Amino acid sequence: MAIGIVRDDLDAAGLRAAASASRDGAAARRMLALALVVEGVDRTTAARTCGMDRQTLRDWVHRYNEAGLAGLSNRHGGGPAPLLTAAQKDELKQIVLAGPDLAKDGVVRWRCVDLQRVIEERFKVTMAERTVAKLLHALGLSRLTPRPRHPKQAPQAQEDFKKASRRT
Repeated sequence: MAIGIVRDDLDAAGLRAAASASRDGAAARRMLALALVVEGVDRTTAARTCGMDRQTLRDWVHRYNEAGLAGLSNRHGGGPAPLLTAAQKDELKQIVLAGPDLAKDGVVRWRCVDLQRVIEERFKVTMAERTVAKLLHALGLSRLTPRPRHPKQAPQAQEDFKKASRRT
């Protein structure tokens, strides 16, 4: 059964012009194959000329008939759904920026494994430690943290020590 292009918005010359203007090489190749079909070249020859199987050409003709030139580009899936919503990501960022509470969290600085536990407790989402690191990077947070302070550290005693130190 012969394939037919039912769209009449572009003729063979128009398809070739669109192919030469396209920045997508695969879509341009498909446009050239369709131009051959519009000119009346048989499906096997048109497909072989453009480096595809005749069944593949038939599929591209159907996509062109449905969606026009936009249908000749590769469709990209959205990928997996994000584990956390935008609001949850913002809340996590605030948690990280606020820093841990030794009495409540049991740590003096956040590590990915600690945040992994916080995410699971607060959002009921299980994440790998590496995924937490990627999430922190996506939120614009660096892995470099200042050296943690001891909870019983006395800032005034440090200043007094600096002043009393001998300068060289």
